[in-house]
Amino acid sequence: MSEDIILVSCPTCGAEVKWEPQSKFRPFCSKRCQLIDLGEWAEEEKFIPSDGQITDSDDWSEDKY
Repeated sequence: MSEDIILVSCPTCGAEVKWEPQSKFRPFCSKRCQLIDLGEWAEEEKFIPSDGQITDSDDWSEDKY
């Protein structure tokens, strides 16, 4: 029985990555590409669009309840 190899593109650099447990940083090709992506999210260069307008100044607090 042959196992199909699944290849995905690294979201940061586009390199091919095997989708398997041995690919430690999948879907990224390396720790470097993983950290670049994390930095882009932290700097808000990447985000998930939303219909709602939520800001940091909205009345959100863990102490409310």
